[in-house]
Amino acid sequence: MALLIPVTAFAQIEAGGVSSDAFPKGSSWYAGEGLKKGDFFSYSICHVDYKECTEFEMDIWIKGDKQVGTESKWLTEVVVYDGKKVIKGEMELGKIAPEPTGGSEYLGLYRGAFKSSVSWLSAFATSDDSSGGKGPKEFSAVSWGKIGNIGGQQVTTQAIETVTVRAGTWETVQVGWKSGGASSKIWVADDFPFPIKAHTYTHVSEGIPPPEYIFSLLDYRENVLQTPFADIPWYEETPVEGCNADIEKEVSIKKPTTNFDYQLHIFYGPEDPVQGCEIQFLIKFISKYDDTEFLNQVQYDFLVVDDNLTPLRSIAQEEGRTFLYSPSGQALLDFTVEEEPGIANYAVWIYGLSPEFAVPSSASDYLEFSIPIFAKDGAPPVAVQEIPSWIKNNAGWWSEGAIDDDSFVQGIQFLIKEGIMKIPPTSQGSTTTITQEIPSWIKNNAGWWADGQIDDDSFVQGLQFLMKEGILKVTTMSSSQTSSGSEPPAWYE
Repeated sequence: MALLIPVTAFAQIEAGGVSSDAFPKGSSWYAGEGLKKGDFFSYSICHVDYKECTEFEMDIWIKGDKQVGTESKWLTEVVVYDGKKVIKGEMELGKIAPEPTGGSEYLGLYRGAFKSSVSWLSAFATSDDSSGGKGPKEFSAVSWGKIGNIGGQQVTTQAIETVTVRAGTWETVQVGWKSGGASSKIWVADDFPFPIKAHTYTHVSEGIPPPEYIFSLLDYRENVLQTPFADIPWYEETPVEGCNADIEKEVSIKKPTTNFDYQLHIFYGPEDPVQGCEIQFLIKFISKYDDTEFLNQVQYDFLVVDDNLTPLRSIAQEEGRTFLYSPSGQALLDFTVEEEPGIANYAVWIYGLSPEFAVPSSASDYLEFSIPIFAKDGAPPVAVQEIPSWIKNNAGWWSEGAIDDDSFVQGIQFLIKEGIMKIPPTSQGSTTTITQEIPSWIKNNAGWWADGQIDDDSFVQGLQFLMKEGILKVTTMSSSQTSSGSEPPAWYE
């Protein structure tokens, strides 16, 4: 039900505040004003801390009261629609300030985005000014407070404006501030618990300010006495056995894209990704002219590709989006590794630089790279890339004693450097050296492999055995990721 308040054509805007016939002096507002059991809200929300302001929908139903210690809170049921994911859980809201303080743990990311966006004004305006509360704020007040960043500006009421969102048309007071060259705005309606919409920006000293958060009211209903989410199952988060929960993005790849239009600096972890487990990426899109300059408004996708650069998997599509978007040039991605154990080929495909809903005018470019994928039983990945013929010749000569161990080791160094063979995580050492006598069966393997009697995987497994057992100690080298230079077929028709 929309709250449309008739107003006169004249709304006086005073220095530091606003007033009108609908909002006479003394009219005030606070976060949570009028909140009651049976209220239902639906918001589209994005926040910079969640995938750089990637939009999701959050539906909230005020179920009733919940006693937490000596404090009475609101208990809510929540459903989040994030791309193709649907997550149902609970969330608790304070009654002095309607900030989420508990509930389903797996809603943490979305709960944080809600606190830092829809209920953000509770940092300035609450129902009570005692016990550390801020108290209601008058629309005609000179200032509601000051934002916390360096050089932060006063948060003030700036205008009275009729706004239309999907939930209806509302007479609102615009609250805003200017920071970093951008004007941030939030629209609130008297006697309504949360703002109607907002568009705010992060504080930056130079460049295009990326959005900090954007939200809009999609639906509002009162007196909803039964859960509106009865047909949606409760979300159950179960840890996957054999997966590392502590992920450190320590592996890095820094290379220009194929056509040298951009630079990418990619960090990922864990170092040894496991099929069926999570992998996380931090992708920095950097100017080809300046290593310290991040690109803005990057439209891109993260693909799994085959040896011909044909896309096999699109992370954007899996999230229900046409493409991924990075307004700041620093993107965080996490997804489950579905690729088979072995060498997986990934590609960051850059469509161009453009605002999110505009078509880029620049040509596409990409960076392809490979990552070894481990099986859950800990078995190291086997080589799937073609091993150069000269290494096979070396192996045959080494098995016959025609070349020494050092020459053989140089071939191993090449396999590691080119990412054809993965160094097991137990390997240590500052140099590539042979510390013990190599078992005779390894030399036999090398000879059989050179003659074509065993395949590449069997030969590489023998080399990995040397490193795992500490017979051969190696230094971890960064791979020289190369690409075919060919453009993959169109992913979207």
